[in-house]
Amino acid sequence: MSYVGPDFDPPRPRRTRRAPLTVALAALVPGALLGWVVYDAVGGGGSGQAGPVASSASSAPSRSASSSPSAAGSASASSDDGKQPGPGATKSDGVPAGSGSLKGKVVVIDPGHNPGNFRHTSEINRQVNIGTNSKECDTTGTSTNAGYAEARFTLDVAHRLRAILQKEGATVKLTHDDGSPAWGPCVNERARIGNTARADAAISIHADGSAPGNRGFHVIMPGSVHAGAADTRAIVGPSRELGERIAGDFVRVTGEPPSNYLGGGTGLVTRTDLGGLNLSTVPKVFIECGNMRDSKDAALLTSGAWRQKAAQGISEGIVSFLRES
Repeated sequence: MSYVGPDFDPPRPRRTRRAPLTVALAALVPGALLGWVVYDAVGGGGSGQAGPVASSASSAPSRSASSSPSAAGSASASSDDGKQPGPGATKSDGVPAGSGSLKGKVVVIDPGHNPGNFRHTSEINRQVNIGTNSKECDTTGTSTNAGYAEARFTLDVAHRLRAILQKEGATVKLTHDDGSPAWGPCVNERARIGNTARADAAISIHADGSAPGNRGFHVIMPGSVHAGAADTRAIVGPSRELGERIAGDFVRVTGEPPSNYLGGGTGLVTRTDLGGLNLSTVPKVFIECGNMRDSKDAALLTSGAWRQKAAQGISEGIVSFLRES
């Protein structure tokens, strides 16, 4: 995540959203998603688009996705943790074998944190410029009560997501992979990787560390920031479109409800304090796939079968966005 550089590729105009998204969401979680209606978003597209009435920004989020508490490290998951790269998978800087509808599209996947961060506390604790202020380079992330680390979860989902998108023909790059680099990269470098790649879409994968009883997923979208090295004004609209599509497909494929503690039941949150979003010049969102400290969510997050569903849900949102962009 870095300064806004000359590699900025202006996002293309948004197109009309698919009407069936609202129907799919309401059918799955009717109580939680009553706010999903046809709307005319302020600063984000014309009328006749399905989405939440308003994106809710929390004044006191459970944790910052780019500044989370220490994790228990590298304990094993309670069930299958295989990466299952799938057909056509390559290294993160490789060219996909697929030749599907996303040929020519570039997706950057940012697995939150790094399994090696806990060995490099002094390095990840140093401050970096996120445009509006300074924050830690990175953190270790959270973990389940049994010790399954968020950094392991995010890398596993990233591998699964990469395989799906490559099969669709996309060129996919990870910000870090399998111990390279050994820690980090810092949040500003993570943004820079997406910017340099001129990504058509970028996503940072996380799992939350909130209180037990707080459960569900939420997608974090950039708010409008124009200060210091940060200028998100050009990506706010496209990022919101990306976030809405991912949220809709994630709940449909995984069955995981929208967060019951952030986002007002929409599964969508807008924030202006995350370097990974503030410094991005390409459409980008974060997703907190669930709460690792809640027993119900933890049972899902530690399941290899559910992580495959998570990757599938995220991929369908990205594919939908890229086909319409």
